[in-house]
Order: sequence, then C-alpha cells, then structure tokens
Amino acid sequence: MKEFLLSLSSGSLRGEIPLDHQPLVNNLIRLKAVKKTKEGYKLNPKYKIGAIDISQSGTGFLKVFEDDFKKDLLIESNNLLGANRGDIVLVKRIFSKTQTRAKAKVIQVLERKNNFSVVYTKIQQGKIVGINISTALSILISVSQKSLRQLPLGAVLKIDNETNNIVEVLGVLDDPKVDEKISLNLYGKEEFFSKESELEAKSHGNFVDKSLYGDRVDLTHLPFCTIDPIDAKDFDDAVYFDKENYILYVAIADVSEYVYEMGHIDKEARERGFSIYLPHKSIPMLPRSLSENICSLKPNVDRLAYTFKITLDKKSLKVKNEELLNTIINSKKRYNYDQIDLFLQNKLGNIDKMDEKILQYLLPLFEVTKGLRKTRLQNSFEFRSTEIRMQLDSNQNLISTKEEKETPSHGLIEDCMLLANKAASKRIKRGIFRTHGDPTYDKLQALLDNLMSIGIEVDFIEDIPKMIRAIQEKADKLDIREEVDKLIIRSQKKAKYESENKGHFGLGFKSYTHFTSPIRRYSDLVLHRLLKANMHDDKKRFNFLLENIDKICEQISLLERESDKVAWDYMDRKYARWAYLHVGEDFEAIVTGVDRSVIAKLDDEIKGARLFLLDDNLELFERVLVKIVEADIPSSKIYAKVIKRDV
Repeated sequence: MKEFLLSLSSGSLRGEIPLDHQPLVNNLIRLKAVKKTKEGYKLNPKYKIGAIDISQSGTGFLKVFEDDFKKDLLIESNNLLGANRGDIVLVKRIFSKTQTRAKAKVIQVLERKNNFSVVYTKIQQGKIVGINISTALSILISVSQKSLRQLPLGAVLKIDNETNNIVEVLGVLDDPKVDEKISLNLYGKEEFFSKESELEAKSHGNFVDKSLYGDRVDLTHLPFCTIDPIDAKDFDDAVYFDKENYILYVAIADVSEYVYEMGHIDKEARERGFSIYLPHKSIPMLPRSLSENICSLKPNVDRLAYTFKITLDKKSLKVKNEELLNTIINSKKRYNYDQIDLFLQNKLGNIDKMDEKILQYLLPLFEVTKGLRKTRLQNSFEFRSTEIRMQLDSNQNLISTKEEKETPSHGLIEDCMLLANKAASKRIKRGIFRTHGDPTYDKLQALLDNLMSIGIEVDFIEDIPKMIRAIQEKADKLDIREEVDKLIIRSQKKAKYESENKGHFGLGFKSYTHFTSPIRRYSDLVLHRLLKANMHDDKKRFNFLLENIDKICEQISLLERESDKVAWDYMDRKYARWAYLHVGEDFEAIVTGVDRSVIAKLDDEIKGARLFLLDDNLELFERVLVKIVEADIPSSKIYAKVIKRDV
C-alpha cells in the first residue's frame, strides 16, 4: 500500500490501477484529491498523503510521503478524524495569512497501522473514559456507562479503532501480568496460533525417519554440536569442523521442508516475521511443535538440515570452496555459551567421551574463527555492547538485572554463521539480502560534534572505517568505549532487507544475507526456498517466489523493528513498576542523551532503566546520583532529579 501511495503522491503512477487499489483511487477521485491525466494519475497539490504521528498533547504531525516536502504538517486534535499514530492518511492543507506553521486536516484514513488500540479506564469529568496507552489521549468507549462501571477502574481494554467497541478485556493495570498483553497488543502481536496451524504443525510428527530421505546426504556420523543461550529451546544451527581438511560444516534447521508456501503456518509466520523474546518467555514465529521439536536441532535425534560445507585454506583462512547440501544430521551435544567459555579457558571440569571428541575440533575451530575475525575487522567494526537480562518473580515483577557481554563463545559461533550467511548471498542475484548503507555525511558530522563535547576530537575523513576506529581508540583511553559505540551505531543507517544486493557497510561485506535462523526469522525461510529452487535449477519456481519479493522485504524490515519494540516496551513496563515502588529513593545513573530531553540509564543494583531527568546542562556520559520522583505505569516512563553530579 505504501509504495502505491508513494507513486500516487509523486504523480508517477502509470498504467492500469491494480484491482485491489481501484476502489481507493475511485474514492480519491470523487473527493477531488486525485485527478486522471494523460500521463496517469496525479494528486491535487492541496492534498497530501503521509504517515501521522501524535504527541501526548493530542496534536498530530504528518510526515508527507513526497521527498521534496521536508516539513511536517501540523494537525490540531479536532482535525484528526479518529486517526491514530502510524496511520496513513489523506489530508487537505489549511491556508491562513496569520498562521506561522503549515497546517492540515485529515480527510480520510487510508490505512490503519493498527486496527486496535489498548486503553485503560479512568474517570474524567464524572465519566468513565478510555485512556490510550500509546498517546495518553482519552476516547469515549462505545459502551454504556452502566456497563463500564461493572469493570474495575484501570481495566485494560483492547478497542476497535473504527468503532471504539471493546474487543477484549486484557486485565487490570494494577496486575503486573497484564504488561505482557499490553506490549503484544500495542504492536498487534498474537501469542497463540490458529487451530489449523497447530494441526498442520503436529501432522509432521516428532521424529525423522532417515530411511525416507535417501536423496539427502547423511551426516549423522559427524559429531555436530549446538551452542546457544542457556534458556534456549529452539536450536537453529549446529557446527562441525573437520580439522584435518579445514572443512567447516554449518547445519541449519530445514524449516522449508515443513512449512509450505501459503499454508496456514506460512501465512501466520509471514505476519509474525520474527520470534519475540521476553525476559520470561518467547513468542515463537512457528508453532512450538515445529520450533521446539521436529525442526529444532536437538541432541541425539536425527534432523533435516540445510548445510553449508565450507573449505578454508589452512594458511590464509580464505574460502576455497562452498557447497550447499540437503542433509540429515544428528547433533551429539547441546551446549550453552557459559559451558563453551569454560572449555575455551581450559576449565574442562567433568566431561564425557563425547565432550572430548567435540573439543578435539572445537578448540582448533576457535583459533580459526579468531583468525577470521581479525581479517574481517580490517574492513569492518567491532562494537562492544551489553545486553540486560531481567529476572522476574512468579508475578512478573522485576527482581534483578544482569549484564551479559559478548564472550569468546559468542564470537566463535558468530563468525561461523557469518561465513554461511555470506556464502548464501553469493548464490542469488535477486532475492532477499541483508543490506546496510553507508552513513550520511550529516549524521557523521553530528556524531563528531557530540563527541567533541566529551573530549573526543576526530577530524572527518573519507575513509569512514578508519575514522570510526580512531574514535574507538580515544574512547578506550577514556574508558567510555561501550557508550561511544552506541553513539556510533545511532549515527549509522538501519540495516534492512532488500531484494537487490547493496552490500553491508557495518560488516564490510560486498554481499550479505540471513540464512542461519529460519526458525526465528521469516527472511531466512524465504531465502531457503529461493536457494532450493536455484539448486534444482527450477527457474519457474524461483521466479514465482520472486513475484512479491519487494513487498516481503519491506514487510519483514517493518516486522523486525516491531518485534524489537515489543521486547523493549515490556522491559520498560517492568522497570516502571519497579520504580513506582522506589519513588523517593536515590540511585546511580549515567547520562546517555542530551539533545531533545535529558535521558539517563540506571546503573545501580538495577541496571538499564531509562530515566527522564528533570534537569538541564548535564554532560553526555556524566555519572550522576538521582532521586526517582515519579513512575507512570501506563506510559512506562520514569522521571528523576539529579541530586549529585560527577559521582
């Protein structure tokens, strides 16, 4: 829809209108917002199309789709016509001699970002209304006041955006367990699958009879192993290294064998796009009977795998040959990162014969991946990051946080997966690529200006990787490397999925894609189908799979951001509930943003909570002691005041 409206806005729409968009165009013509010309269709200059954002004050701002229209249009709350944040709308410009800001009013909502909103009930002027959790705007729920009084105040409701009818009662705001439902419903995510999908998934059984797959390469004799987080339940990838011949096998769950295009599972997986990982549970992209069973490369059971066999040169570690195979494997061990880190430190502990067998190749493989990484980082970057892990109690209240940093075991697996992803990207000229564009000059200059304020002075140079490494070296000396790395990442473009290869700036790769996580990412599943069609020289099927590839790439890129936002929103809600119980108490924090508002991150017994500071004139990365003054549970915002600087 967005691509179609973009072409309509710019006046570049030519030829016949697609049948599914014809009613929309007819309606726009009736409104006199669009007129037909000899060349095609053109939008009336008085009208604009774009995506709307709404501030907490209720004012709307329209980001117009036309590239040459730089400023947002302001839309007063009484001119929103029921539009919600993220909706694509048609507006008519309002012209006045006295106005200082370009304004407009919504004429029609063309596409809802979300069909539903999440509200909680509150009394305003003697009436029970719904307060939109995303915007804090009040709405009149299409239910009698008598019915609303049957619900407790603070009831959390799912509301139809067209009718304002109650679709579902999600819970009560005072209950911490409602946070999960709020976060999922804010972004239109479903936890459970349809009965049809569950039946389709279970129809594949729970074991693989390898006698039925005589056309596959049998690798069950090789001692593959999986290495994942300690709480992982779905195992996408397994590795084995032939140390004598320097052959790396990267085996990936063959999800495409079980998920058919346009089947019930496929349709739901495409709508989900990604698995979502919350502190206490996962919301899988595929039904658990697939993701945690027949597809998962669990230990000591036969599983179908799509496997790259990568031969390396012993001296240079350059790739000599890459072969893609339909295989059957039998992983011999399931390890977590902590176990492998101990092995890499020669802290073997109690190990059995299979451990010994695997370590005979895993330790040499670690040395190989260190060499691969050293070579790779000559043209790319290494960013230091810390992931916050939350521990919750049985009521989903925050108990503690733990910082998890990348360790040698993470690096070992990462470089194996990068080799496989890179190898997969070379096999298609058009399909689905993971792209990352070069950062813009303006963004980099803003980064350098920010860094100068904290004592890191680096001149702009055309060799961007060299410039970034110079920044990191200075950050290391000031012991603020991780914080500076976050600034560098923010200055870069977001990686996304595209049908054409455009390279990956951050990794320094000319070509890159995602191949290694089809259980958790729909992009990888699509790629597997393309590679299999290519492998069998089935051009008809390959072209069929490419028919809507641009739309799929755009959709998956959007779903990726949404999946991340669900997890972040949930964590923010846990932090807010914790902070509500600690209003008036003092904690240490570090200032992480000073541009629009002053933001700090809690860095005390609880780490990672975002704080909105009620102070000005603070320095970036300054350590401060703050007092929590307010925690708003619906918006999940925490407000604090600095009581001591330079802690």
